[in-house]
Amino acid sequence: MQRQPGAVLLLAQRSSGDGAHPGSNFTPSARAHRSRVLGVAHEWELVQSGPPDARRTVLLLPGGMCSARSYAEVMAEPALAGIRLVAATMPGHAGAPPPEDFSTDEYARITAELAKSVQADVVVGFSMGAMVTYEMVVSGAFSGPVVLLGSSFSPPDEPTAFRAMIRLGSVLGNLPAIVLKKGVPAMMKKAELPPDRKEALKADFALNNPSDMRLGLQAYLRWLKRDDDRARRLCEAGVPAWNAPKHSPLHALVPDHEQDVVEDCPHVRVVTLPGEVFFLPNEAPKAIADVVVEAVAAI
Repeated sequence: MQRQPGAVLLLAQRSSGDGAHPGSNFTPSARAHRSRVLGVAHEWELVQSGPPDARRTVLLLPGGMCSARSYAEVMAEPALAGIRLVAATMPGHAGAPPPEDFSTDEYARITAELAKSVQADVVVGFSMGAMVTYEMVVSGAFSGPVVLLGSSFSPPDEPTAFRAMIRLGSVLGNLPAIVLKKGVPAMMKKAELPPDRKEALKADFALNNPSDMRLGLQAYLRWLKRDDDRARRLCEAGVPAWNAPKHSPLHALVPDHEQDVVEDCPHVRVVTLPGEVFFLPNEAPKAIADVVVEAVAAI
């Protein structure tokens, strides 16, 4: 296949379908470790699977408050057995060392360094990880195929109550972050996962530092409010894109005035996935694995 400058697939955060449950092939054998990566100043917490000498490497970026271990179900998918997978906890999340600057630009910079160091051919980002992946693409820091899972590109993409809690952090300090942290176990009850996996994910959420959460979420909200023609920037990056927003059709991806840009962009194709799932990497690993295989094939 002829090499393309890159490929983007945006999948809905709330999605389901065949293979939504990890199934009997799920073996949570991956273990996280913190390490200094050659050529990268920041210390990253990494989980790796697949052949170390594989022809292709995929970097996996989890969502906010999640750890690299949240990609265990995806890593266990047979379709990815021949690919080297490197999952990296975002700095300042799930107990990982915080960045010096929580801005999206800084996240994109240090994550691009990591992608280069691990020789990533494809980058996959979920939720806040998708935000960072998007910025890597539009800034030119990464030009390979990327997969954006459950991405939010404007304030209405996130629940009103969630945004209100973030804003309250400016007045009440870490208290709203503490409340959000305590609310995660209730959300986990609805996830279609084995009990041991629910407990493992809840344990990872418990590692979050409320102060880091507050700073990270406030930076995230500032990014959501920044109207910088995201659809135009994505299109002008020249990256072929498959778009499956959180909701249908395009309202969750971009503001109304940018929808025409997305629809007219020759690099963007809208993909719709049915159903409702919140913890997409855990509950729909097969769908994600199939997309990753497609992204790797685009190289």
